[in-house]
Amino acid sequence: MGKNDACGPRLPVDQYRKQIGKQDYKKTKSSLKATRLKAEAKKNSSGFKDALLVIAAILFFVLCVYAFFYLNLSNEINMDLDMD
Repeated sequence: MGKNDACGPRLPVDQYRKQIGKQDYKKTKSSLKATRLKAEAKKNSSGFKDALLVIAAILFFVLCVYAFFYLNLSNEINMDLDMD
């Protein structure tokens, strides 16, 4: 029974991840906490932006449908008036 590190050559990706993990331990707890809070704030704010974009897309679609019907009906009304 050997250590997990003793099992043959590792992939470069695994070595890179291990190096990054070691660097995280060198940081102070306050800087790690600040980084985590910043990431959480960014993650939470994206939900609001996504909802706003969906609402804007729906309004744009409704406006396009309204404009299509308005232009078609206004042309038909003008054609009816011209026949009189």
